[in-house]
Amino acid sequence: MAIGKKTKNGILIKNSIDSKQKHIALKVDTLSIGYQHKKQKTFIAKDINFSLAKGELAAIVGVNGIGKSTLLRTLGNVQAKLSGKILINNRELTSFNPLELATKISVVLTEPIASKNLTVLEIIALGRQPYTNWIGKLTATDKDKINQAMQMIGIANLKTKKCYELSDGQLQKVMIARALAQDTAIILLDEPTSHLDLYHKIHILKLLRSIAHDTHKSILYTTHEINAAIQLCDKMLVLEQNKSTFNTPCNLIKENIFKHLFPSDTITFDSQTGLFKVNK
Repeated sequence: MAIGKKTKNGILIKNSIDSKQKHIALKVDTLSIGYQHKKQKTFIAKDINFSLAKGELAAIVGVNGIGKSTLLRTLGNVQAKLSGKILINNRELTSFNPLELATKISVVLTEPIASKNLTVLEIIALGRQPYTNWIGKLTATDKDKINQAMQMIGIANLKTKKCYELSDGQLQKVMIARALAQDTAIILLDEPTSHLDLYHKIHILKLLRSIAHDTHKSILYTTHEINAAIQLCDKMLVLEQNKSTFNTPCNLIKENIFKHLFPSDTITFDSQTGLFKVNK
């Protein structure tokens, strides 16, 4: 969307600079990810470059084992990068102390929670930990954020249930609500719809898109649901073995990025419909 302002005669003048480009929340520059044991580095992906603006929903896609979860963990500072830069509001990720970073980025990973004996309300309240005092006392603001998160995800009716009583799908929603309660500018989610049926997958993704657009949060998630991501995301990062491409879904389709993502004897991409189809 171009910036515009009205002149005295009411004519709208559009500037050439996209307003979102002035508000980059997350910038990745020549990033290499993988694992390091002593002096030995194992690279999973190299030369990853992209910028995520405020108010954008973006997906990381690619074949199994390409490094989607590793990238997300690296962006959340859960795992160390091998080289390159990760900037949060133009500041290097590693320069933040843990408590400070917890007010900037919330991360939802696929690992099981520490204790399923906690209630839904207690789990979501943990999202307010970066803002509470040393005894964890919740203020009125904290309680409002918690209630808003439960309402947005539609799990207010579950707040007194123990987590061990929940289905995998319900527990997934609880973890997303905890990230929302944390109220950070950037939200990173690893496969947030993996345990949900088709209706609830789309419901959650549409909700995440609304949250990004309405609250100007930057939301980045990994997914195998590429068809849904093409239809709902503002941007997508396509990870491949020797390169990565970041752009809008429309531009990725025009550049034929999806054409060779999977073996063509099984799945093909139809650029006319913008969807993957199974070859029978």
